[in-house]
Amino acid sequence: MFDLDDTLAGTAHRQRYPGRGPCDRDASFAAAPEDAPLAEGVAPVHESARECGIVYLTGRPERCRRDTLDRLAAQGLPEGPLHLRGDADRRPARYTKPAIPRRLARTREIRVLVDDGEPVCADARRAGFTVVHARWTAPSRELKAAQQREGRT
Repeated sequence: MFDLDDTLAGTAHRQRYPGRGPCDRDASFAAAPEDAPLAEGVAPVHESARECGIVYLTGRPERCRRDTLDRLAAQGLPEGPLHLRGDADRRPARYTKPAIPRRLARTREIRVLVDDGEPVCADARRAGFTVVHARWTAPSRELKAAQQREGRT
């Protein structure tokens, strides 16, 4: 199970958006298709795909599904279910993301969860999942606040 933003895709080019107000949330998501792949995250996806199914988990809203799937395909990433938050769900990722692996674990084995968010990783560890904390990017303070406190990404 792999997170997208700052795990598989670099978001540095759109970190200017979260600090400017609610409208800029849309601008940030509109720029997401231009996110560059991160080799540190992409390599484990391909390695894992040799042995198991891939699941993608993101704090992006449902309205980003088509762009996100197109970008994953354009980057040559393996197909797999994509779990996004509801369009109206503005809760922080630390609340929205952990529910998904817990739900999926009822019917399938979750071998590893790879995410850049410390609260998400901590919750997954407490739930007994094997976790890789993706620390290969350094998101801005503004993006971290938007993701973890305001639920804006």
